[in-house]
Parts: sequence; C-alpha cells; structure tokens
Amino acid sequence: MSSYDINLDKNEANFVPLSPLTFLERTKDIYPNYEAVVYESRKYSWLEVYNRCVKFASALNKIGIKTGDTVSIMAFNTPEIFEAHYSIPMTGAVINAINTRLDPKTISYILNHSDAKVLIVDRQFCDVIHKALKTVKNKITIIDIEDKDVDTSKFKKIGKFEYENFLNTGSLDYEWKKPKDEWQAISLGYTSGTTGNPKGVVYHHRGSYLMATGSATAWNMPNNLNFLYTVPMFHCNGWCYPWTLAMLHARIICLRTIDVKKIFQLIDKYNVTHFGGAPIVLNMLANAPKSDQIKLKRKVNVLTAGAPPPSIIFEKMGSLGFEVMHVYGLTETYGHILQCAWNNEWDSLEKDKQNEIKARQGVRYPNTEGAVVMDPKTMQPVPKDGKTMGEIMIKGNVVMKGYYKDKEATEKSMSGGWFHSGDLAVTHPNGYIKIQDRSKDIIISGGENISSIEIENTISKHSAVSIAAVVAKPDEKWGETPCAFIELIKDKKVTEKEIIDFCRETLAGFKLPKKVIFCDLPKTSTGKIQKFELRKKAKEL
Repeated sequence: MSSYDINLDKNEANFVPLSPLTFLERTKDIYPNYEAVVYESRKYSWLEVYNRCVKFASALNKIGIKTGDTVSIMAFNTPEIFEAHYSIPMTGAVINAINTRLDPKTISYILNHSDAKVLIVDRQFCDVIHKALKTVKNKITIIDIEDKDVDTSKFKKIGKFEYENFLNTGSLDYEWKKPKDEWQAISLGYTSGTTGNPKGVVYHHRGSYLMATGSATAWNMPNNLNFLYTVPMFHCNGWCYPWTLAMLHARIICLRTIDVKKIFQLIDKYNVTHFGGAPIVLNMLANAPKSDQIKLKRKVNVLTAGAPPPSIIFEKMGSLGFEVMHVYGLTETYGHILQCAWNNEWDSLEKDKQNEIKARQGVRYPNTEGAVVMDPKTMQPVPKDGKTMGEIMIKGNVVMKGYYKDKEATEKSMSGGWFHSGDLAVTHPNGYIKIQDRSKDIIISGGENISSIEIENTISKHSAVSIAAVVAKPDEKWGETPCAFIELIKDKKVTEKEIIDFCRETLAGFKLPKKVIFCDLPKTSTGKIQKFELRKKAKEL
C-alpha cells in the first residue's frame, strides 16, 4: 500500500456519483430565464423546464414509481420526451424511449421485456398502441401526450391520464433522487431487432454524464448554442444530447417530423448553429428543390452518423454552407465513439481527397478509452495499411452496462475485454479508421470480399443518384454478386446500363453491380437504409 492510499479515502465531500441530472440543476440556478425548449407555439425557460421535470417526477412518485422501475415513452421530438430524460430518472427509474416506427408486436415485446410500469405516449400512436396492449402481460399506466399544435381529433384517447394534467398533480417540493451509485441504470434502449427480438441496451448515469461532456468537447460546442433537434430522441437517447444541451444552457428547437422545407425555415428563424442527422437527412437537404431552400446567414455545424455517407454528400452540403463532421457509434456505446477530427494540414489537399477523408469514421472521442480495429480471431490490431480488414473493438466508460436480462449476449459481446461492434474496417497509416462494411453486409463473390460501401460511394457520385444501397444477390456461379438499389433525384433519369458503365470507370470488374433496381429505399426512423429488406428483395429477383 502506498502512502497515497493512507488516510485518503473517498468521502461524501470528495466523491459524488456522476449523473447528467446535475446539468439541469446547475443551468436552472445560473440561467433560469434563458430560453430552453422551443416547439411551435410553446416556449419554456430553463427554470420552467426544471420545474416541469420536478413536478412530473413527483407525480410519477405519487403513483408508486421508484428506483429500478421502467417508464417507457413513445413520442416525437416534442418537449415531453426532452423532459422525460430528467423527470423519469429523478425518481430513480429508468427511461425507455421506444422507436416510433415499430409494429405492435415489437412494441408489445419491449413493454413486456422491460417490465414497464408506465407508458407515456403521443396520441397519434393510438392505433398501434391499442393493438400492442392486447398482448402486454404487465399492468401499465398510460399517460397521453396531447399535442396542442397538431390536429388530434382523429386520434383516440389511449390512457388514464393526460400529460399536462398528470404533471400538475405533482409538487415542486419533491426531493428528487440523485443516484447513490453512478453505475445505476438511467436508460434502457432497444436495438433494431432485424434478426429476432430486439436486445435491451442499458446505460448508467456515469456513462451518460461522460458522453454528454465528451460530445461537447469533440464537436467544439459552445455555451448558449441554438440546436435544432432533428435526431429522434428515442435513438440512443437522442445521441445523449438532452443531457449535453442542458449542460451548455443551449436553446433547443424541437422538430416533430423531418420536413426539409421546415428545417431550412427553423434554421433561418432561430439562427440555428448545430444539428445532427443521418446521411439520408443530409441528402434530402442537399437535393432539396431551390424553392424549399433558404440561404444560410452563417455556417451551420452538422453531425452525421449512421450508414457511412458517400463522400459526395460533403461536397453538396459544403456548397450550401453546412460544415459536416462524420462520427461513428452504436446503441451499445451511448452513441458516438469515433469522429473524423479534421487536421489543418489537409486544407491544401484537393477537394475530392478532402471529401474522401471526411467520409472516414476517424479517431476515438475524448471520452473513449479504446477503439481499435482488431483481428477477431487473434484479438490483435490489424496493420495500419488502409487495406487489412478487421473488426472495430471498443472499451471504456461509454460501453453499455450490458443487455437487459441477457447474460449470454452480454458476455459474448464483450469477450476478450473489448466490445465487439460487428463492423468491419481498416486503419489508415495516420490511425484513422474507415468502415468497409457490417460483417453481414460484406459480399463474397467467387471467394473475393467486396465492400458494399465502396460500390455505394461510387454510384452516389452519379449526378442522377440521390441514394444508393448495395446488397448481395445469390448467384449460382459466383455464390453472391452485388445488387444495387437506387433512389433517383426527382425528375432525373438514368438506365441500369449507364449506372454499370459509370461504375466500370473506377471499380474492378468483379465489384460491378450485376443488377440495378430503381425504387424508393426502405428506411428506419433515423434514416438508415433497411438492408435486410433489400436482401429479401434481391433473393426474389
């Protein structure tokens, strides 16, 4: 034992469990009258937000919600879901934000599996929730969100309580609970579940606190910024930004649904400085009709994550005045753990090369202790040659607690002391990581591994192409061949042969798509292409 360990123990004065709930408390004390949340006709100051959260927490406590309970919410990006990120954990309970595009069967599974005691739900989901509740085993108290800025006349009442009325049953004198242990769960989110039932991913207070601070540092986010919330707050808890934005006493502009014209209008009206979105959202903005676009008054910082974006998207967004940074993460890592941190020495490179670099996933966040491309068999780092593929492995305080009620899956995902992402990537000589594909999306043709992303990036450079997605199509001779599904820019036309010939200019022959289908691509609520649906279609061709 070192002398530094003698009479220098932790105590209540020098060790306090980390929790993002303290961000709201601090901001309320220092900036009570600053505008906090803006949504259509509603505006709340930070003091008002804090008071609303305390009252709602108190109301939950009055109906028996306590530490370790699960409270679910299914809502659009309205003030209610932002408040839920504070009010629910203020009781010691765990917030379970549900994907708004799920089917009744999956919603029912989540409500059963999570042991949800309360469901807060927007009335627009009345039909799907009524169906889901038919197979829910546990007794759930339903609280309706009745959005006054939306016509709800055709939406049936779902629950026993209405959100505002329920909130007003709570007391401002409620002594809300800070966690006794920073390892205490704060959030339960579910994976997509495309290959079976979704897995429940558990976050703790410590990880949420560190992700909030790390995100602000990595993106150089200033205090008092104007943030347009385009990312669904159910997705990785809105990339954990409900907690980051309170820390920075930002102004949060809520957007109920993605509407390109409205995005431009809100950017202009509120002098938006930052927003995030999947590549599909950026694509919609870049290819929006001129009549929907509004010239930016200043540079707008954009964070994009999800499917690796084609390099061309950076050029298109840059020409409109958007500064885009590419990041990478997973539900299991609280969101982003890699960023394409820009190096000033790249300013002199040709634009095409700059855009190619920007499309890389990059280097680890300040709050990520380890992110390495490794050979999953040897668990050794692959050479930094930009060619040798391995799997992205992560370790640190922003790796989930584990999968809820699934010991086997938890242990498997973290075998060898690293979280296994399932994403295949290379490491460039400068240490920057670039995804080649999800392990399940690699196309093996005649014994050759083909990256679907490489083909997608090539196709996306065609002037008529809006979005491209490439999957494997079964082939008797080669085993698999690339099949391209393409969504065209409005009023643009191109043939299958023209696309293949365009690819032939830069791609090896075995990498060329053997089939091209023009259609609207199936997408998740966060803008990710649902490749499992495309794989089904490819098998039928």
